[in-house]
Amino acid sequence: MRALAYPSKPQPGDRIAVLSPSAGLPAIFPDVYELGLRRLRDDFGLEPVEYPTTREIGADPRERVRDIHAAFADPSVTAVIATIGGDDQITLMRHLDDALLRDNPKPYFGASDNTNMLNRLFNLGIVSYHGGSIMIHLGRGGALNPMTANSLGAALFSHDWYAFREPATYGDEPLSWEDPANLEIEPPMAPASGWVWRGPKRVVEAPAWGGCLDVLSWILQAGTDILPAEEYAGCVFFFETSEEMPSADTVYWTLRSMGERGLLTQFPAVLVGRAKAWDFAQPRTPEQKRQYAADQQVAVERAMREYAPDAVLVFDMDIGHTDPQLTMPFGGLVRVDSLERRIAVRY
Repeated sequence: MRALAYPSKPQPGDRIAVLSPSAGLPAIFPDVYELGLRRLRDDFGLEPVEYPTTREIGADPRERVRDIHAAFADPSVTAVIATIGGDDQITLMRHLDDALLRDNPKPYFGASDNTNMLNRLFNLGIVSYHGGSIMIHLGRGGALNPMTANSLGAALFSHDWYAFREPATYGDEPLSWEDPANLEIEPPMAPASGWVWRGPKRVVEAPAWGGCLDVLSWILQAGTDILPAEEYAGCVFFFETSEEMPSADTVYWTLRSMGERGLLTQFPAVLVGRAKAWDFAQPRTPEQKRQYAADQQVAVERAMREYAPDAVLVFDMDIGHTDPQLTMPFGGLVRVDSLERRIAVRY
């Protein structure tokens, strides 16, 4: 089992790099971005530091990498957080200076397309954090979700164990950023189902690996940032799906390919994020959303039954593209207790 190192954490008042390693959406939605920056200052006491491509659309991958290198190399910057995800961060990976990152480890926060950076840091032996973004989480309309804020704050400032809780409500129907007035309005929330447990009764404590399944499929196809299967032995696999809302078949085919690669059999426990089942391009009724999530669960159970039948499975966790989002330590320790049905992470 791999043992990764936790980088030192920032303190309130420190400088934190704010980067756009994927989509430069601060250029298009500055009001959302500025709201996120204000909350980073006011709610978390951190001073954001911008870089040349932070507010730039379509920046060359090498220019974005220069900003990443500058942020990690600057001793006055104590952490890095992404503005948002995107769909092309994989094009940055071949330009990264692994020695620079390894020699200047810092907590990196991001989700979705940032799975690329999180995975690279995992390969370098550095714990990072799947969760938190300036625009999605800190720029949430109305107010910060308290569960998101508590988890992100613990991940930012502590190395302690943090117990995950099941929320009473969740959301996956954000309000449009096209209308700045929506920043004053809480997004709609609905009653949340509890975690769904499958598999044997036992306690698993191990480093976490995973991220957004859509992005993991691209990384697997490229092949350049995937370690030999045995390097993941004993890890807790966590994943979630994006606003692209892949079909149940696509989820199964991706997991099946991971199984054929020898990956799924390495994982004694698997944590599955609550499926995002609504998007502006694909609005669905509540019943259609329930059916989509149910179909995805069946697909996951099928793949795990075929490749890792003894794994503990937990569904409907708030670790992905739904609201709230709990921060996962990527490479950090996770304790999955199916006897007591409890989950905790070490930040």
